[in-house]
Amino acid sequence: MKKFVINGQHISLSQIDEVIKADLQIEIGPEARKNIIKCRDYLEKKIASSESLHYGINTGFGSLCNEVISNEDLSKLQRNLVLSHACGMGDFIPEKIVRLMILLKVISLSHGHSGIQEQTINRLVFLYNEKITPLVFEQGSLGASGDLAPLAHLSLPLIGEGDVIYKGKRVTCKEVFKEFNIQPLVLGAKEGLALLNGTQFMCAFAIDCINRSLELWNKWSKISALSLDAYNCRPESFYPHPNEIRKQNGQIETAKNISKILKSSQIFHQKKEHVQDPYSFRCIPQVHGASKDTLDHCAGVIEKEINAVTDNPTIFPDLDEIISGGNFHGQPLALILDYMSIAMAEMGSISERRIFKLISGTRELPPFLVSNPGLNSGFMISQYTCASIVSQNKQLCTPASIDSIDSSNGQEDHVSMGANAATKLFRVIDNCFTIAGIELFISSQAIEYRRPQKSSAVIEEILIDLRKVVPIVKEDLLMASLQRKAKKFVEENL
Repeated sequence: MKKFVINGQHISLSQIDEVIKADLQIEIGPEARKNIIKCRDYLEKKIASSESLHYGINTGFGSLCNEVISNEDLSKLQRNLVLSHACGMGDFIPEKIVRLMILLKVISLSHGHSGIQEQTINRLVFLYNEKITPLVFEQGSLGASGDLAPLAHLSLPLIGEGDVIYKGKRVTCKEVFKEFNIQPLVLGAKEGLALLNGTQFMCAFAIDCINRSLELWNKWSKISALSLDAYNCRPESFYPHPNEIRKQNGQIETAKNISKILKSSQIFHQKKEHVQDPYSFRCIPQVHGASKDTLDHCAGVIEKEINAVTDNPTIFPDLDEIISGGNFHGQPLALILDYMSIAMAEMGSISERRIFKLISGTRELPPFLVSNPGLNSGFMISQYTCASIVSQNKQLCTPASIDSIDSSNGQEDHVSMGANAATKLFRVIDNCFTIAGIELFISSQAIEYRRPQKSSAVIEEILIDLRKVVPIVKEDLLMASLQRKAKKFVEENL
């Protein structure tokens, strides 16, 4: 089987995406392995030959950082750390996110600044390759000092504790280890801290969310193009020259995409009686484009974090230094996770406004897009549903990163709340897929009132495929099931 070799190289978002989609196994390369061993050897010699105190290595944690731990208790200290910090609550996070967490933790530890034992990183690689997925809870991280509680749950199986998902079932890790005839690890000095400090919970969510957001951004170009024809909109707002003078890359790209999608549309390029269109149609390049620019910026920050060392202390054998700093602080991710939430929520907001116009009984479209309005309510409440979801997104977009709660007796006195930003964003994106599905559902109904005129070849092909699962609504039907089918179509077929 082809493997992805982690060897200290820069790893891009697209490479992470390839590992996930191709279901590749991972492997530690020789250069990374050499650095891991070198760092561990240095740390062990330093502990044996020096009486200096180093945070979390021979001291307690957090506000207990001045409590000295004897060399005989260093291993117990690390085990106790994992057990005591596994305080997660709430729902379990998706398995795909947990697997990303393992992958990111392996990448971070492979740089050789964490002091991890070779056998410990080997065990993480084993868990990933064998698809032994620890159960990790949604709640418990402040996004500073790393994602402590989630990473503690991720690390429990290393010491023979906790439950995992294996072959689709929830079992104890002890049962799985028995099947493979392996024993729990005995953590050495600093290892528990290396495992628990880090931004892998936030970053795993960020990777999944940026990938789904960019995917949805592209799909929304097609959906909004369909809505433009359904509402019989003018093409001038999508011409190159008015967009190029704004100088915003996302805007230029959006207008270009829409123009390309609707190039062969009879409806789009016919003469119009109305002078201009509402903002929700006319300003698609500006609004969708601004979201794209936001996503591109956020992707750059996320890619840097993939390649970062985010535990503490960090170890520099060549400089003979062990430094207790703050690389675990999640502020870089917290800010962009909030930013992504706003960018995607705005895509949903303008989509709902297009829906509102399509059902409003204007532009030669019947009220609520159904025959015999009054007897039939048509798509009236589909817009209600979107309005509800858009409102929820606004609430979820309250920035988590502006909050901070003093913790650990004041030692950790500013925290990022990036984990809360991550889980909120995850919900916002799912909501946006729902809104996009409903817009597709409604715009595909509206365009039938433009017949016999045709939209573009791209749009007509989408409509042919959509009609296999979502029919034209001629009289009132159970709409929720059709909306879910439209959302699934957006997720899997568009």
